[in-house]
Amino acid sequence: MFSSGYENIILRLKSQANPDNAAGMARYGINIENTLGVSMPTVRSMAKEIGKNHELAQQLWDSRIHEARILASLIDEPEKVTEEQLERWVSDFDSWDLVDQVSALIAETPYVIRKIHQWAARDEEFVKRAAFSLIAEISFYHKKMDDAEFEQLFPVIVCAATDERNFVKKAVNWALRNIGKRNRSLNGKAIEIATEIQKMDSKSARWIAADAIRELTSEAVQKRLKKKK
Repeated sequence: MFSSGYENIILRLKSQANPDNAAGMARYGINIENTLGVSMPTVRSMAKEIGKNHELAQQLWDSRIHEARILASLIDEPEKVTEEQLERWVSDFDSWDLVDQVSALIAETPYVIRKIHQWAARDEEFVKRAAFSLIAEISFYHKKMDDAEFEQLFPVIVCAATDERNFVKKAVNWALRNIGKRNRSLNGKAIEIATEIQKMDSKSARWIAADAIRELTSEAVQKRLKKKK
């Protein structure tokens, strides 16, 4: 065990710094500015030791250290998160992995659907990615959501399909695929949407559609959905 005070946590993170890991992260397109190279298993282990703590999460986020911000999202308390906090945090997003890690927290707040629509309409690359990372997150984990709630997100996906930026288009694709893997009904509708996207005069749209159709029509996915029914 270690002391869960802010200064001690920062010292613990810095003691685990690994420049080689950071260099490896860079090869995957992760922004390594203010990054220590601490492994995710280490960060997750620290989060379990610390426990939930909203106030500490704010301090860790403000440190600007990449791993401290991921840790902040793991220990924050969704019921205490405000929209103002989410807007502050999303403005700090500077790497795709931070977006995707923090999405797990945002998805547990009451604001998730509103933020999807708001952020999908924004132009900043990582803000926009956050919208689709959130769709992917709730599609996979929120088992009790109705199909109609996901169908309302298809127009958001279609609208963003022509965005040529790598971190956006991959998240749009991810969102569409995850919706299409929820059940057979949404699978069919997601394939229809992908077919519609495929007709767009956009290299990004064609890639998103082809990749989604390939997975959603695959034998493995169809077999799993059949069993799920």
